[in-house]
Amino acid sequence: MNARTIRTIAAALSLTAALAISGCSSGQDDGSGSPAGAGASAAPEAAQAAQGGMTVSGAFMPEPVNDKMAGAFMVIKNGSKTADKLVSAGSPLSDDLQIHETKDQKMQQVQSMDVPAGGELRLERGGNHIMFMGLKNQPKVGDKITIELRFEKAGPVKVELDVKERTYTAQNSTSH
Repeated sequence: MNARTIRTIAAALSLTAALAISGCSSGQDDGSGSPAGAGASAAPEAAQAAQGGMTVSGAFMPEPVNDKMAGAFMVIKNGSKTADKLVSAGSPLSDDLQIHETKDQKMQQVQSMDVPAGGELRLERGGNHIMFMGLKNQPKVGDKITIELRFEKAGPVKVELDVKERTYTAQNSTSH
């Protein structure tokens, strides 16, 4: 094995361990007594932005367990009549943000994700998400992290992620 392969395997193992520890799962109970997805969160939607028909809500990052990686979760709604794609993201917190999809309980980096016309893209625990790799510092609960989402057609969208407890699960409605 060459050094690059070893680093890639080590990074994958670290990512898997960190996500398991940080609770990157589709937990059904946030401790409030309401099952996940039962209704809108009582917390104000601090992380909202709109550009080119794109609206982002419910954006958060669970407090990272280390300075190696963290996940970002949110709902991106496309209010336009044109389908689009999330093609990249950037943030001062990390020089390496990756778009990850989860299929058959396995994560993999992808080049883009579809945001259907009049529809939404859900980035959520246990599913598709954005990964911050190699954090420049370790955010704490209550911090706000700036992220810029870039789309194939719509302009860039700046969003503030609220850093939440490691066990936090968003309570977004699943009805349209």
